[in-house]
Amino acid sequence: MGLGKGMMALGIGCRKGTAAAVVLAVIDEALQAHDLKLAHPLFIATGGIKAEEEGIREAANQLGADFLILPDEALQAVTSRTLTRSELSLAHTGLPSLSEAAALAAAGPTARLVGPRHVSRGVTCAIAISENSL
Repeated sequence: MGLGKGMMALGIGCRKGTAAAVVLAVIDEALQAHDLKLAHPLFIATGGIKAEEEGIREAANQLGADFLILPDEALQAVTSRTLTRSELSLAHTGLPSLSEAAALAAAGPTARLVGPRHVSRGVTCAIAISENSL
């Protein structure tokens, strides 16, 4: 998925039934923690296990982001590049970090995480950025 230059992907995980307002607040916290602003094109990504989470979908709508539900194979393919190893995430999703894997997979092969996922209020948010490699 080559997605052009200077794009940002936010990988999101959350507890069941988390409201969009909470997801948006945690995205803001994560951006502030890394001194970043939202960049466009913007993708909000998660795994199939969270496909029914309206809070994530609604947050993507409010931010004008494309909402991606990534297949397990795409998430597994990038786990070697995640920074966090969460036993809870492994138990639930088989991934060391669903949010970090989703951000990396959405942002493409040149993506890098800006840092470990941000965890707050039952939401995890990982930020990946990809630039065109010249």
